[in-house]
Amino acid sequence: MTVAQPSPRPTTRDEGWRYADGAALARLDPAELAAWKDIALAPGEVRRHHMTVGGSAPELHRIRLDVAAGARAELFVLVAGQDYTRLEIAVQLGAGAHFEFGGVTIGGGPVTGGPVREIVTRVVHTGAAASSHQVVRGVHWGQATGNFLGRVDVTRTGQQTDAAQDYKGLLLEAGASCNARPELEIFADDVKCAHGAAIGQLDQAAAFYMA
Repeated sequence: MTVAQPSPRPTTRDEGWRYADGAALARLDPAELAAWKDIALAPGEVRRHHMTVGGSAPELHRIRLDVAAGARAELFVLVAGQDYTRLEIAVQLGAGAHFEFGGVTIGGGPVTGGPVREIVTRVVHTGAAASSHQVVRGVHWGQATGNFLGRVDVTRTGQQTDAAQDYKGLLLEAGASCNARPELEIFADDVKCAHGAAIGQLDQAAAFYMA
């Protein structure tokens, strides 16, 4: 009988984990690292879900969405853990399907070793005329870090794809940080794809007038 070997524990040397908290990864249970929640939407189905993740210990949430032809999946997530918190979403879109995603990483942290909160997405357009729209925001202070790693793949069969990613990170205090890595990989020639990212500090004059 062949015994399945456990998947190697990810480290910050792995491209998909480069901004993660390495010490927190070492504290995660190997079973959590291998676990995925699989969700399949039937053709024409519409499903919407809101969730808040994060607590006082490291958390890893991994979701795989299979969105069939003409279906629509909407997911809105708040990542606000006081320890390392990662939400990872893998989506496959059929013909005419749509994926709508809104995500926020938010919070502060102690003077040293602030928490890392991150959202990682990969959306694969395999069907024609499918669309995806991702809007992610980060608001952090203290020594906290917010990350967004978003990738959109358009296969050769994904003609007439309409895909967009938008990330903005706001740093409320010196010492906080945000990292963004939006990616596009396109093998079709009739598509509309865009991504953008901006990270900046809170304008002090604006903060004064808000106060």
